[in-house]
Amino acid sequence: MREVVFDTETTGLDPAQGDRVVEIGCVELVNMIPTGRTFHVYLNPERDMPAEAQAVHGLTNEFLRDKPVFAEVVEDFLAFVADARLVAHNAEFDMKFINAELARLGFTAIAASRVVDTLTITRRKFPGSPATLDALCKRFNIDNTARTFHGALLDAQLLAEVYLELMGGRQVGMALERAGTGAETVKADRVYRAPRPHAPTAEELAAHAAFVAAIPNALWLKEQ
Repeated sequence: MREVVFDTETTGLDPAQGDRVVEIGCVELVNMIPTGRTFHVYLNPERDMPAEAQAVHGLTNEFLRDKPVFAEVVEDFLAFVADARLVAHNAEFDMKFINAELARLGFTAIAASRVVDTLTITRRKFPGSPATLDALCKRFNIDNTARTFHGALLDAQLLAEVYLELMGGRQVGMALERAGTGAETVKADRVYRAPRPHAPTAEELAAHAAFVAAIPNALWLKEQ
């Protein structure tokens, strides 16, 4: 099972009002194991960065000016995502922006049925508890001290750890796997031995008969 945990940073809250994606970060999981493969890109939003958004992620107009536009990376992004299931925190927000960027270029929108929202899972498992990424890192003892600003790749890496905990922790199955370019299942060959005979000896049969004979109304002596 291949999944891609991802996050975006944007210029604001609503692509319908002209807000754009400025960063995408993706982390690959195979059979619930991080493989080490990631996708990360900063994007020129082709518009000014509002001060409120810059305060969240720290990305400035000057920093993004020479970065590629979405049209230049869309093929690489779609190739990395491929047909994987997508995992995001407050996925409706991220998918709204990703699909808006795809629509501008004439690409088909990614279906909601492919997306897992960890915010929904959190609210179902821990009703009434804080459901932010920072709160979940604290709940699961995940080190997020490097998170001074929101950053798409760092947040995707932290979310991948949170997601594994939400789904039951890293030991989700009996298979032993190791991360690489793809997860490999480590299998042990089972040695089959010939069955050993367990037929009673003549002495054992005689001892059993004597034991049964000493029992009043023994069931073994009654006709079926």
